[in-house]
Amino acid sequence: MGEAVMTTRRQADGAIVVDVRGTLDAATVDALRDALVGALHAERPAVMIVDLTFVTFMDSLGVGVLVTGYNTARETGTRFVLRNPSEFVHRQLRVTGLAEMFGLDAAPSSPQTYTP
Repeated sequence: MGEAVMTTRRQADGAIVVDVRGTLDAATVDALRDALVGALHAERPAVMIVDLTFVTFMDSLGVGVLVTGYNTARETGTRFVLRNPSEFVHRQLRVTGLAEMFGLDAAPSSPQTYTP
């Protein structure tokens, strides 16, 4: 099972940012769920940003906790944003059909080709 480091901070504009690094699996999802739901209920921000730039692995439990965060945000009137999902995370969200729900491109990125 993996490890994850999560930090929560408030931006100058009032948005709450939860930075996640590492893996989202059975060993780490409870901490992320607590951070997301706790901040949403306690702070009631207009925007919550979950930065996934450095998430190296995410299983179905990780996907589930992001859906929980999204649904809790909707209940509290908060806009829920996934920032910079790693390619692995983005692929997991595309495969599960959830990319569009999170406002991400549902189609895989088309590779750049060089034409002389």
